[in-house]
Amino acid sequence: MYAVIRYGGKQYRAEPGKTIKVERLDGKVGSKVTFSGEDVLAVRTDEKLLKGAEASTAKVSGRIVEQGRHPKVMVMKYRRTKQYRITRGHRQNYTAIEVKDITV
Repeated sequence: MYAVIRYGGKQYRAEPGKTIKVERLDGKVGSKVTFSGEDVLAVRTDEKLLKGAEASTAKVSGRIVEQGRHPKVMVMKYRRTKQYRITRGHRQNYTAIEVKDITV
């Protein structure tokens, strides 16, 4: 069984027992998180696939395992013969969530 959830403009596949890294979510480590309603896009059970209005009744619950930052990504802009060089780094914040249960 798995569910497809939407958070922060991205879609994630959530399975019970697995850990997913989503964009920064307010909350302390150990606190509970629930995705429901419009955030649940689809649910795959052993028998069938639920999507749309059927999937919006499902709930995905879990707990926050970690608040952290991804590795640095270097971005460089360069124009030849113009003496133009800019280098910048970016680290995206994330929240690791351990999915506990999917209820339909």
